[in-house]
Amino acid sequence: METFFNEIFDYNFHCNKKLIEQCLALDSVSPETVRLFSHILNAHHIWNARILNKPSEYDVWQEHDVKNWADIHYENQRSSFEIVTNADNFDKRIDYENSEGRLFTNTLQDILFHIINHSTNHRGQIAVDFRNHDEIPISSDYVYYRR
Repeated sequence: METFFNEIFDYNFHCNKKLIEQCLALDSVSPETVRLFSHILNAHHIWNARILNKPSEYDVWQEHDVKNWADIHYENQRSSFEIVTNADNFDKRIDYENSEGRLFTNTLQDILFHIINHSTNHRGQIAVDFRNHDEIPISSDYVYYRR
């Protein structure tokens, strides 16, 4: 399981890094892309904090300046790799409070997979936003990454 999560977090890191680089090269980034990518970063951070039972530094929809995305992304990735490396049981149940204050429990495996799936979903929305602004989005399909 550790190998699997290391691989998909590496894929996630790769795609987000390419997207950050592309946004930094643009003259301007649409407000929707800023909103969605900031949310990707925030959610990843929040889930890591929940797993580690630490307070979150970010709100779910807090927006970040594009120039700060890479640092936040790197820290998210570092934290996730640390979580995966130190996990002795991926079926361990994690209790947490969602952004609305409701209590839930999920396995570590479910949460880690959710981080990746959530990011993939919103990168797809960002790709649509790019197309709507006559920009070519990055290729972020997993199979292309693995080739």
